[in-house]
Amino acid sequence: MQSIKFTLVAAVLAAASLGGAAHAQALRPTLTLDTAKKIAAGCEERARKEGWPMIVAVVDVGGQLKYYSRMDDSIGISVGLAQSKAATSASLPVSTRKFREIARNNALGLELTRGTSTVAGGLPVMAGGKHIGGVGVSGGSEDQDEVCAQAGLDAARDLLK
Repeated sequence: MQSIKFTLVAAVLAAASLGGAAHAQALRPTLTLDTAKKIAAGCEERARKEGWPMIVAVVDVGGQLKYYSRMDDSIGISVGLAQSKAATSASLPVSTRKFREIARNNALGLELTRGTSTVAGGLPVMAGGKHIGGVGVSGGSEDQDEVCAQAGLDAARDLLK
């Protein structure tokens, strides 16, 4: 009987301590599906306004695809490129344009790192000053891609506070 009481008390204490840890983890901002969709919608809205058929990839901080959209008439080569841009800006809290500058000024061959892109159009997703993911847009010029990615972040600004 004493053993059962001890086991029960230990189980209750363990559960209570896990609840606190889970709560502390929940306080760290994460990229939600709603936020990823809002980012993509903002990108698409700007692209439609300009007549640019774009592909949008939004990934979490681990580089895992959270949301993806491909507008009609977008080009196939941009599928992988959008994801690569997003993953690059999810791995480092910098734009892919900035990553290109860093790579050019560094003799380590950073631009050859698998899964990264030095093509502009990838931007980090930040929430409350924390890096939570990346957005990559492809289908136009580098400047057009970057404009659309920024439009997506601007559209989700209220969710990224």
